[in-house]
Amino acid sequence: MRRADHAAAWAAALVLAVGMGFGRFAFTGLYPRMVADHLITVAAGSYAASANYAGYLVGALLAGRVTHWRGRRLFAVALGTGVALMGALALPLTQGLIVAIRGLAGMSSALAMVAASHWLFHDRQQRHSAPALFAGVGIGIALSAEMIAGASRLALSAGAIWLVLACGALLLAGAALGLQASAEHRAPPPAAPEALAPSSTPLGSGRLLLVYGLAGFGYIVTATYLPLLVRGAAPAMDPVHVWAAFGLGAAPSCFVWHGLHMRWGARRSLSANLALQAAGVALPLLHTPAAYGASGLLVGATFMGTVTIAMPLARHMAASLPLNPMAAMTLSYGLGQICGPMIAAHIYARTHAFDGALLAATGALIAAAGLVAIRTGRADRAKSSGTR
Repeated sequence: MRRADHAAAWAAALVLAVGMGFGRFAFTGLYPRMVADHLITVAAGSYAASANYAGYLVGALLAGRVTHWRGRRLFAVALGTGVALMGALALPLTQGLIVAIRGLAGMSSALAMVAASHWLFHDRQQRHSAPALFAGVGIGIALSAEMIAGASRLALSAGAIWLVLACGALLLAGAALGLQASAEHRAPPPAAPEALAPSSTPLGSGRLLLVYGLAGFGYIVTATYLPLLVRGAAPAMDPVHVWAAFGLGAAPSCFVWHGLHMRWGARRSLSANLALQAAGVALPLLHTPAAYGASGLLVGATFMGTVTIAMPLARHMAASLPLNPMAAMTLSYGLGQICGPMIAAHIYARTHAFDGALLAATGALIAAAGLVAIRTGRADRAKSSGTR
């Protein structure tokens, strides 16, 4: 890639590191500490998670209407709001305010996802940089988790740790804006016909959105509660390090799944990804330390792979959709993620365990894998043969 291409890919990846890795998923790493510090209950934490995902849904709707803004303006709004909302959680707040702030943070995260994807794929014509873009989420998760672990060793309170995270995110945001400015000094390359992966068969718009929504529901129970599960069932393990493993698995997986997509095609690679993810989500049902660690690595190594394969397929969606395709995909994922914590909280209130929620999430991922694998009708078979 040209130097400007590298700068653009890194800029977009850092936007997702801040907006998603820090702004969205640092809450998972800090959730057990916030419960221990009596800042939030397990039930209120579930509402905060659902509020975040509801905010993500609303943010996706709004972001689909503002992609005509200049890339720098979209980046600045996404990064600025994300950092400010992390800093707000350092203040002494009621549980209701924490839930509200997490809802706003979800809106900021959706804007970051749409802004980075639209700018890199549309404005800079770099669809080939999708793995680097989505690796930013895993990088952000791993960095924020290790910052939480380091701050915890210094015996900082949960509120102080949020301030530390906001400062770290601010540094990354500055780097993202600097790299974006560097990339924009050069004109983007002209749009070129994209080489499709072998046997790559875009799913119909409705089926792709349904699959993506099920995937959002399927991974979110693990992505919300894994450190809490570890702290409750395996006190000898540091739950934050397990969460860091989740992020470390996510970053390189984007490149692996992109390679498999190019080699196998969308249908085979996405169905394999979802099936492996289902296995990872089910592992904590074994209730052993090894199972929790393996779950973090396996779900981390697949959930961003789903995004890496599925998000670029949005370009095949019908032009009649009322939303920008990237925003429509983000909206579908958000709907799935809202349902996950709400169902988990309901099951936990009745059983005082998350096993039922894990089973439901596993079933959603298996259903999604089946929907991808099944070929339906002559038109679908015709599309398949036409891409060979």
